Parts: sequence; C-alpha cells; structure tokens
Amino acid sequence: MIDGGRGAGALRVVAPAAVALVVLAAWQALTAGLDVPSYLVPSPAVVARTLVDDRALLFRSLGVTLGIALAALALAVIVGTLTALLFVQSRWIEMSLFPYAVLLQVTPIVAIAPLIIIWVKDTWTALVLCAVVVAIFPIISNTTLGLRSVDPGLLDLFRMARASRWQTLARLRVPSALPYFFGGLRIASGLALIGAVVAEFVAGTGGNGAGLAYQILLAGFQLNIPRLFAALVLIAATGVVLFALTVWLSRAALARWHESELPARN
Repeated sequence: MIDGGRGAGALRVVAPAAVALVVLAAWQALTAGLDVPSYLVPSPAVVARTLVDDRALLFRSLGVTLGIALAALALAVIVGTLTALLFVQSRWIEMSLFPYAVLLQVTPIVAIAPLIIIWVKDTWTALVLCAVVVAIFPIISNTTLGLRSVDPGLLDLFRMARASRWQTLARLRVPSALPYFFGGLRIASGLALIGAVVAEFVAGTGGNGAGLAYQILLAGFQLNIPRLFAALVLIAATGVVLFALTVWLSRAALARWHESELPARN
C-alpha cells in the first residue's frame, strides 16, 4: 500500500507529465496531418532537433539570462525583506512608503527599462535592476503581510513577558512570516526570469553576452521559427525549475513545524 503522502507526490509528477504527453502528441499529429510548414508552426520533433543542433548557442544564451534572473532574485529578496522589516516597525512608515512599492509594480517595465539602461552605464547591472523592479513587489507585500499576521494571543504573551522589540521580531514575527515569504519567493522567481527577458528585449544586447531574448528576436527576424520555439521551451523549462526549487526550499524550511507543509492525514 502506498501512503497518501507518497501517492499525492507521485500524482503531482504523473498528472502533469500525462497532460504534456497528450498535448505534444496532438501537436505532432496536427502539424504532420495538416502538413504545416516549420516556418509557421514547427512540430515537437523539429523543436527537439533544433534544441540538439543549436544547444551550444541556446544554452550559452540561457546561462546569460539565468545569471541575470538569479542575481535579480537575490537582490529582490535582500532589499524586499529589509523593506518589509522596515515597514513592520511603524504603521506610519508602511503607509508612507508602501504606495511607492505598488507604483513600481503597476508601472510597465518596458517604460522603465529604457531609462534604467540609459542611466546605468554597465548593461548587465542595468538588466539586473530592471528584473529587480519586476520581482521585488511579491517579496515586499507577502513578507510584510506575514510579519503583520501574528497570533494576537502570542503577541500579548510576549508583551507580558516584557520581550523587547527585537525578541518579538526574531522569535515571533519572523517565524510567522516565513510561509508568506516563501509564497512571495515562488512568485518572484518567475517574475525575475520574466523581467530579465523583457529587459533583454528592450536593451537588444547582442554578441557573446546575448541572452535568450536576443536569440528570440534574431530568430524572428531570420524566420528561424524552430529556434524561436526552442528558446521559448528553454525559458519555460527554466521557469518551472526555478519554481520547483523555491517549493523545495519552502518544504525544507517549514516541513517540520508548519501545517502548510505537513503531510496530509486521511
């Protein structure tokens, strides 16, 4: 007999894999049956062959884009967490500064990116900052919410024990905020990758430092649609891997004590 936890874990892998196989099979059958040319919609077999043939170019570009996304995610985590810790110190600080965080979130990155690229001389740094602007809001908002969402009874207990502000923060607010933080991290990981790709589109960087966005642009100009699809597959797969890593981090940090990661009971 397979316990519920293992069965649910296997289902999380098997069910999406089955859907992917059905979609790929239908895609292959339609492109072959309708004789769709590769310069319009390539078949999965053609995309896979392009991934193999152009692997050196595509994976080198993926390394550039992934480096930008990971640097942006790390910076967003550091700055976003520090900002949330600042917000929780005073309602006045939060009410004064939080609207500007919202302003960054709702302003299209394609409008901000050209300014950042002009102001910052180093292109790589400018691309990282553009991705940070996209990724930082979930960290700020979720962590702030978590730091505020503490059990009132426990907060009163800490006050009765004459706990200092630092002790309350370190021993009550931060542990309570961890599930919210990891929820924001899952969102921010994908947004950092999106921000990196969009920033590369705006910057139009080429040469040895070109990322996947440049390869997509170049493939579109050259009508090399199989390479365009191959680059999109790599971006999507990278986003899935980043999300899976953040899920693993969340489980590693919370599995032993928080109900959100405890195994389900029948």
